[in-house]
Amino acid sequence: MQFTNDKPIYQQIIDLVMEKILKKEWAAGEKILSVRDLGATLEVNPNTIMRSYEKLQQDEIIFNKRGLGFFVAEDAQDRIIGLRKESFLEQEAPRFLQTAKLLNISIDEITDLYNAIEL
Repeated sequence: MQFTNDKPIYQQIIDLVMEKILKKEWAAGEKILSVRDLGATLEVNPNTIMRSYEKLQQDEIIFNKRGLGFFVAEDAQDRIIGLRKESFLEQEAPRFLQTAKLLNISIDEITDLYNAIEL
């Protein structure tokens, strides 16, 4: 993983875990990489990974089974979508719409672009 300077590393790790869950690379109920294993894979201090995992636990996206490791929560996808949607609507959408309005981009043009995107 290539880290960027625009946000803290622990937040980028949170985003990575969320993405893996959304892409169903890590399924509900599945055990995820240990703190040490993910730290070694990403070449990041395990304390940073633990900070990310603690935040994901607070948001109820993952949970810890004492002595067994971390697992994906059953409703993790719904929780992630809710969190990301809230963040998008509060932060990114207003900036995007303001720019579109300044550039005189019509709702029809935005709709056409939206409909052309494949996931």
